[in-house]
Amino acid sequence: MYIDECGTELGPCPPNMYCFNTEGNYQCRGCDKACVGCMGTGPARCRKCATGYRLTGAKCLDVDECSEHVLACPGLDKICTNVEGSFRCDCAEGFTLKDNICVQKRLHGGGGEKGLFEDIQDEEVEVLQQMFFGVLLCALATLAAKGDMVFTSIFMGGVAAMAGYWLSDRGNRALDSFLKGH
Repeated sequence: MYIDECGTELGPCPPNMYCFNTEGNYQCRGCDKACVGCMGTGPARCRKCATGYRLTGAKCLDVDECSEHVLACPGLDKICTNVEGSFRCDCAEGFTLKDNICVQKRLHGGGGEKGLFEDIQDEEVEVLQQMFFGVLLCALATLAAKGDMVFTSIFMGGVAAMAGYWLSDRGNRALDSFLKGH
């Protein structure tokens, strides 16, 4: 006579396992990770869907939190990555996690020295854009004058002024760094 140990009202297995009947005995097998309690193997046999899963049709399927939530990851420098049953927030390219915040990676490592153009301020960018526009006008004037020496010298002066502005403070730091052997 064949006895079905799994057919009893009070199933012999723990809550997140199901009973599998074998000849003369039974086995408790783990439910699919999509399930909280189950009646058999696979995501279609769940009693209830686990967190991060939703009943879709007859199966508990993974929820894509990244596409469902507008700001699944706080901060503009984080990227949402969907994983089975959940999601994770990774730092965007060029950023690294420090104290649970994504901070921009330093391009030049080594000591406290900064790169040549690493700490340029917004005001400096605006001045440089204006200088560049001036140099461009000088270049066009030089071309229009067909190489006249006055316009050529104005053009060269503009280039020198722009280069001097760019390199004054940063060049001193780079020179100091070079002389110190860093």
